[in-house]
Amino acid sequence: MKKKFIIGGIIMLIPIIFLSYMGLKSSLTYYYEVNELLDKGTEVYGKNVRVGGEVAPGSQSDVTKFELRFTLLDINGENSIPVIYNGAVPDTFRDGRGVIIEGKYTAAGIFEAKTIITKCGSKYEPADARN
Repeated sequence: MKKKFIIGGIIMLIPIIFLSYMGLKSSLTYYYEVNELLDKGTEVYGKNVRVGGEVAPGSQSDVTKFELRFTLLDINGENSIPVIYNGAVPDTFRDGRGVIIEGKYTAAGIFEAKTIITKCGSKYEPADARN
């Protein structure tokens, strides 16, 4: 009788451990800087990756197609990649703002983003007290 409970417990634990591992693995995805992505070359083509950088001035948005085109710069502003994103643009998205994008880097050298996460560009500070 005791063996049945042990075997049943193990059988129930295996899927729980597996699902926990897969959930943790996907939430801890590392993101590349632009220059790191470019250094990877063909190794990252067609793979789902995250890339962090700064939005270059001159973003173009087509509201009728829900399409956004912009250039992502590395920290030094030396390297860049063109990005195409289809979907609703976050309210905090602006030129010069830090973003993390997730999607696929194509052999044509264009990053097709599925997700845009904007970084906070300033510190949160309390408003000045009014007299």
